[in-house]
Amino acid sequence: MTKKIKYNELNKYDDHQRFLRELPKIIQRVDYFKILFSPKEFRIALLHAISRASNHICLVTLYLDDDLGGKKIIDALLHVKKLRPQIKIRILVDWHRARRVRIGSSKKYTNIDWYTDIIKQYPNTEIAIYGIPIHVNEALGVLHLKGFIIDDQILYSGANLNGEYLHVNTKYRYDRYHIIRNPQLSDIMLNYIDQELLSAKVTNNLGYGNSLKKLNNSKNNIRLLRRNLRRVCYRYQGNATFHELAISPLVGLGKNSALNKTIYHLIYSARNKVVLCTPYFNMPTVLIRALVSLLHQGINIEIIVGDKIANDFYVPAHHPFTLISILPYLYELNLRYFLKKLQKYVDDKRLLVRMWKEGNNGYHVKGIWVDDEWQLITGNNLNPRSIRFDLENALLVHDPCKLLFHQKNKELNMIRMHTNHVTHYTSLQHVSDYPTKIGQFLYRIHKIRFDRLINRIL
Repeated sequence: MTKKIKYNELNKYDDHQRFLRELPKIIQRVDYFKILFSPKEFRIALLHAISRASNHICLVTLYLDDDLGGKKIIDALLHVKKLRPQIKIRILVDWHRARRVRIGSSKKYTNIDWYTDIIKQYPNTEIAIYGIPIHVNEALGVLHLKGFIIDDQILYSGANLNGEYLHVNTKYRYDRYHIIRNPQLSDIMLNYIDQELLSAKVTNNLGYGNSLKKLNNSKNNIRLLRRNLRRVCYRYQGNATFHELAISPLVGLGKNSALNKTIYHLIYSARNKVVLCTPYFNMPTVLIRALVSLLHQGINIEIIVGDKIANDFYVPAHHPFTLISILPYLYELNLRYFLKKLQKYVDDKRLLVRMWKEGNNGYHVKGIWVDDEWQLITGNNLNPRSIRFDLENALLVHDPCKLLFHQKNKELNMIRMHTNHVTHYTSLQHVSDYPTKIGQFLYRIHKIRFDRLINRIL
């Protein structure tokens, strides 16, 4: 019976390896692959790349905020456009996110208002800011693509464009930061943007007064766009073998996307160790099952997650209670329950969980590392919303000769720097330890299972 189980596991491992082997891959030069280790470094590198651009700049982000960080980006774009008018500059943001203020903010001036003022002030700049509606409602899907494509470089990060992500003032949100020079990769990502997003009927050139009316009359076209995005992916021919440094760009929408399938096969392909980072501990059942299966097989798992204080939705106890205030606590309860079920693996040191916290700064790191051979660079939060609703992308890096070994280890060690090792589930707070209003609300929604719905869509 034991031999049969091992044989079946070996067959499954071969299937997962075969999937990864058959993914098309493009060659990546090791000297054109650089990892940065702080948001300040990333801000400096992004502004520098913009200043040196000669052909095109395409910035894709969930949002470009009207704050000091966002204004630094716009100022840099205006400056380079003035120096080199032939440069094609495009910015893509989520349409729904652009038309509202940040949650908890009292101001009424939205990002679309700001874009409109930019267009009015610089009518001849030809800097286009496009809003892409991925669903008729923000709660059911957003543009969560990542990648700043500048000539033949991709500056890839889960970071959005505002003061915290770019560490303009004292507070920052920590992410991953990669600079990859690869003309083929740049063309692949640009072609997808041109053919699948900018050509869509519902794409709005923001900054013009008719954008709201146009969207309200186009709900059916949004559904058509969403249907199309479920079936399309990056189109390219792989030119790399399985024995050289290579990248597979991935994109997708919906639970059956090529990206989600690759995440599944990537985790199950592990033979020694998986490291997984997510800012919000709210993993879908399919990923939880995969990790538990690996633990049963004796494979080591390391999870690095943000402390509730490092969550973007965290509100100090002395602030007014809002519905969004419960999210960091809900994620912590998810982690507590997960560890309680798997405490024996924590005790055996096969499951290592770290929680990141550094002052009042934020943690926004996502990614998967498998066996010193694979790493997934992505903006995907690895939660049910990312898996089902949002348009996501990623770069799967295959490094069979360990050419990126030292950079990769330095990146992981920097991520671990401000973490605490969770040795027992009881070291995490219970709902009874939370502020009174938070605890009472969590008890009520758990009774009617409303917490499950919140986990799925937020």
